[in-house]
Amino acid sequence: MTEDPAARPAGIVKGLDDVGRETDKTQSLPPIHLWNPPFHGKIDMRIKADGTWLYLGTPIGRKRMVRLFSTVLRRDGDDYFLVTPVEKVGIAVDDAPFVAVELSVHGRGEAQSLTFRTNVDDTVTADSSNPIHVEIAERSQEPRPYVHVRRNLHALINRPVFYELVDLSVEETVRGTPYLGVWSAKTFFPIAPADSLQEV
Repeated sequence: MTEDPAARPAGIVKGLDDVGRETDKTQSLPPIHLWNPPFHGKIDMRIKADGTWLYLGTPIGRKRMVRLFSTVLRRDGDDYFLVTPVEKVGIAVDDAPFVAVELSVHGRGEAQSLTFRTNVDDTVTADSSNPIHVEIAERSQEPRPYVHVRRNLHALINRPVFYELVDLSVEETVRGTPYLGVWSAKTFFPIAPADSLQEV
């Protein structure tokens, strides 16, 4: 079932109003993993690779609305949905749904912690539950670095922040191979083999 793309997602907006009020009270994310509302098809909403949210092809300009949408975003398998207690709709995501736009570094060496802020103002510290991983783009062969944010949702680490990670990188041996990578929360995250990391 696919909704008329020109139709306003009224149920989601109504559900967001309710979720937003509760989120404002508790300052915590809603328990969307516990919700199982009926599926109402796909709507014409898309998250671009740069983190811009579009509805009917137009950027959503209200930052608070984007933030609210992001709190009810869920990934099931390879598909993304907005979920409220009353409705579930599918949306398109070009790459990762979030972008890591800022890095805070605390401590040094193995005791170092790396905390990322996303474009929707989530913060996450890289650790064994929220790992950093790097993929290689097929066409450009450039590294595509990501950090896990929550419940199967990731943030693409933008280029300036990735440069910061490269500057912080140290060499460690992983399964017999020397890698350049970074430490955070006593976990080492490889970026690339030490003999293959080139200027990005």
